[in-house]
Amino acid sequence: MASKPGILSEWPWANLGNFKYLVLAPFVGHSIYSFLRDGDIGYIAILPFLLFRFIHNQIWISLSRHRTAKGNNRIVDRSIEFDQVDRENNWDDQIIFNGLLYYVGYLRMEQVHHLPLWRSGGFIVTALAHIGPVEFIYYWFHRALHHHFLYSRYHSHHHSSIVTQPISAFIHPFAEVASYYAIFAVPVIATELTGTTSIATITLYVIFTDFMNNLGHCNFEVIPKWIFSLFPPLKYLIYTSSYHSLHHTQFRTNYSLFMPIYDYIFGTMDKSSDTLYEKSLEKKAELPHVVHLTHLTTLQSIYHLRLGFSSLASKPHMTSSKWYLWLMWPVTLWSILITWIYSHTFVIERNLFKDLKLQTWAIPKFRKQYFSQWQRKSINNLIKEAIMEADQKGVKVLSLGLLNQDEKLNNNGEICIRKHPELKVKLVDGSSLVVAVVLNSIPKGTSQVVLQAGRLSKVANAIALALCQRGIQVITLDEEEYKGLKARFTPEAAANLVLLKSTCVSKTWLVDDGLSEDEQLKAPKGTLFIPYSPFPPKKVREDCFYLSTPAMICPKHVQNVDSCENWLPRRVMSASRIAGILHAFEGWNEHECGDMMFDIDKVWKASLDHGFSPLDVEIM
Repeated sequence: MASKPGILSEWPWANLGNFKYLVLAPFVGHSIYSFLRDGDIGYIAILPFLLFRFIHNQIWISLSRHRTAKGNNRIVDRSIEFDQVDRENNWDDQIIFNGLLYYVGYLRMEQVHHLPLWRSGGFIVTALAHIGPVEFIYYWFHRALHHHFLYSRYHSHHHSSIVTQPISAFIHPFAEVASYYAIFAVPVIATELTGTTSIATITLYVIFTDFMNNLGHCNFEVIPKWIFSLFPPLKYLIYTSSYHSLHHTQFRTNYSLFMPIYDYIFGTMDKSSDTLYEKSLEKKAELPHVVHLTHLTTLQSIYHLRLGFSSLASKPHMTSSKWYLWLMWPVTLWSILITWIYSHTFVIERNLFKDLKLQTWAIPKFRKQYFSQWQRKSINNLIKEAIMEADQKGVKVLSLGLLNQDEKLNNNGEICIRKHPELKVKLVDGSSLVVAVVLNSIPKGTSQVVLQAGRLSKVANAIALALCQRGIQVITLDEEEYKGLKARFTPEAAANLVLLKSTCVSKTWLVDDGLSEDEQLKAPKGTLFIPYSPFPPKKVREDCFYLSTPAMICPKHVQNVDSCENWLPRRVMSASRIAGILHAFEGWNEHECGDMMFDIDKVWKASLDHGFSPLDVEIM
């Protein structure tokens, strides 16, 4: 909220949380009833229009986050953090307010029931009313909001977002939004007085204001220079993204709504507006030092991506889907089809670690597709293309992230290295740090652990060997796993391997994501399950404890962290992702993929030295 919240700062439905949409439910129900009874199209069309506004704004949000992550035409390079995301999560309140105004207006004003779809004169009246009264009134009202009395009580809430994104355009206290709506009502009143009102003029004017608001807050330059070259006076009639961005960084300049002409007339135009505009247009896509390569997980994971819904991306996503996401199955189905058609990685996030520029690239494939034989060739090609693109861009390290779940898939990049020995980019699967995190998650004084491998992966073998060498008994419940491990170990290490088919008493279990319900039931009460897989096992037992997948807490100097990495808590990174950062920062000149691993103690020490810290032994 503002530094000194004034009256009517809170939205009336603020206490309803996610149930705030229920304030529209009676009107939606009544509109459906009226349509079925009387065929009242105008009344029932309000809901689809509100949904369109939501989709329109979400498209801008996703586009802006993608473009600012890539870096081309980015205006402000400063970071966005979780406090801004939380503050801006109620951006849809103004759509609910808009819906209430429409519904109440429709019910109370008989004349709007029979509006024509189109009237040409209405567009002329609306344009003139906007250029004149709306822009003029807004300019002076906006300047008044920057007076210390109103600024501290209302407008400072909006200006808390110095680095803007489209969401920022709609983050205002309730009283401020109500005032804006009163100003934007001027063209509607003008068309009503002149008898030129139509459904098209009202709806398109709202779409226009949404479009311009989003454009002004998207933090990347949108309007090409040639438009102003063709018609120079246009610079007074339409603002640019960089023009309004200066208002958020300088505060006392560029007050205009969408038309800079009033800033020019009243002497409040920022002198650096043209320079920043040209610099933003010239800015090229960012060349990262480290790339974290990942992929989609569950079918609903598209909504949890940073490019998806910010409210979901800013929280750890659960292994089970929220009920309301199932209502969006048409969008989910469309996304699945897109993964079959679109075959190129895309940038989803950028971060900064000291002087290292970091990016996260996503392969457009869901986890289930990775275990499909007929998808294997396509995915291998995508991984290879990502590696070659990273090498071409001068990336130092490519961390393979979730890709190390299936070692048969490109053998964690080793096949690509063999085919292209000239590669300069180093491929890192993070196995060494994963093993180090798991070993340091085991409670001190533990003398025996159960290893539920499912499959004897590179990580499982390394964990078992390290524990046996440290004199800790490793219990396996499967004879094939036991034989496989014993064949790889020295006689001294193998002496600490135990095959147990009866009831197990050990309360420390190291598990992969394939841990079944039956296997969990074999564990005694109070068992601590420590995953070593990048995917968490399904939680079945209420009387047991589950730690996070291998991960560490980020130091404060990791910047621009405003979303969660899959199911991990805020400002927590997976071990494989951290390994790529350490690899680049330390300048290690070797790959870590295939069967290759680093010294576990060396990697663990490096992570601590650079400020990463172990997760508290808290229940995930």
